[in-house]
Order: sequence, then C-alpha cells, then structure tokens
Amino acid sequence: MGEVPINANTVLPARREPVTLRTSDGLALVGELALPVDREPTATVVLLHPLPTHGGMMDSHLYRKAAWRLPALAGLAVLRFNTRGTASAAGCSEGVFDHAVGERLDVAAALAFAAERGLPSVWLVGWSFGTDLALMHGCEPVVEGAVLISPPLRWSKAEHLRTWSRAGKPVVCLVPEFDTYLPPAEARRRFGAELPTADVIDFPGAKHLMVGHTEEVLDAIVSAAVPEVPTPLARTWSGPHEQHQAAIVAS
Repeated sequence: MGEVPINANTVLPARREPVTLRTSDGLALVGELALPVDREPTATVVLLHPLPTHGGMMDSHLYRKAAWRLPALAGLAVLRFNTRGTASAAGCSEGVFDHAVGERLDVAAALAFAAERGLPSVWLVGWSFGTDLALMHGCEPVVEGAVLISPPLRWSKAEHLRTWSRAGKPVVCLVPEFDTYLPPAEARRRFGAELPTADVIDFPGAKHLMVGHTEEVLDAIVSAAVPEVPTPLARTWSGPHEQHQAAIVAS
C-alpha cells in the first residue's frame, strides 16, 4: 500500500472503545478511549472540549483528529468525552450545562477513569471552555501538566493560575494571533502575572478555533506530553486506515 496524505477525515488504526464516565452526582457521561494498536501507551491526553452552548463537543475538529491520529502517530492514549448536557454522534451526556461549576465533577470522573484504567502520564488538553475547566478543576495529583488551546480565561481566575504555579506543573498555552478573546500579548500579561512558568506559544495567522492549524496544534500537544516523540508528526500514512465523515450534532 502506497503512502497517502493524512487529511481531515483520515482515521488511523487504534483500539477504540466507547466508555461511560460516572460522576459523583450520579450522571453518565458519553466518551471514547483510543489506544495504540500494537503497544501500550506512553502517555495519556484527556481532552476537555469547547463551550457546548456554542457547538463544542468531543467531536470538535481538533479533538476528533487527535483521537483519530495520535494513538498511531505518537503512541498516546486519547480520552475524550462530552461534559454534562453535551451531545455528539456518540450520544448525549446526562445533566445540563453548568457554567464550569458542575463540570468540576466531569473532570474528576475523567481523571478517576484514567486512574482506574492505569493510563500513564496523564495530561489535560483544554480548548477554549475546556481550558477553564483544566485550570479551575484539573490541578490534581494524577495530572502531569496541561496544554491550553485558545484559552479565554473567562471563568478561570487568578487564584486558579496561582494553584498551577504553586504545584509546579508544566502549562503550555497555544494562543492564536487573531484570537478575539485573549490575543498573545494579553495572554502573556495575564499568565505572566500569576503563572509565570507558563509557556505561551503564538500561532501566527490563527483564529480562536484553530481552523487550518490542526497539524501544528497536534505537534504541540505531542511535544508537551511525550517530548521523546519527534515532531512534526508524519503527514502521510502507508498502512491500513479509514476515511470518516464527522456528524455534526447540536447539544
């Protein structure tokens, strides 16, 4: 089989299973765990999706591509799920959107699942609203660090940044040049004041949703979570693969 380009709909081999996360307040959250086919994962990324009231879900474009590619290309375990009240093609999680408050229990359920399954070296990857969840609720002993994609710092406050600073855990911020919520200069000011060890990385030409920048975002996630894996990741594939069209589902 000859090499083919990895495009937006390419699904590379992985051991994929639907999972149900159980929150301490009794909700069932819909999710998926993707593992490398031929080896044990060397690290784990837990994906916290964008704002569900604006279309965010576990299938948001960066996250479905991470789940479709990173087990094969980087040996990562990828856990993605719908927070309370959020729907995707995989189904709808129980509960209702709670403005980053009740979602604390959703993050806790995902981390508990990772611990129960013995998943190694857990990193949180938040995107937009998901970055607030990571900063507010994710600085737990099981978590090695966080990658924040387009962080708006909308719900998260200075005290949450200081918690991460005191913990000494690495935080990598991927900030689009044209982000209307928190552009690079403001991100450097806000993080610099309370979390000076955060690594703020500019994404020239990018907007909040990082459309057209998937490869660079995935490279940055891998560089943080598994720095021993060379980047840029492969852009072509010569083995078995599938092509999937993602279904758009409104919460």
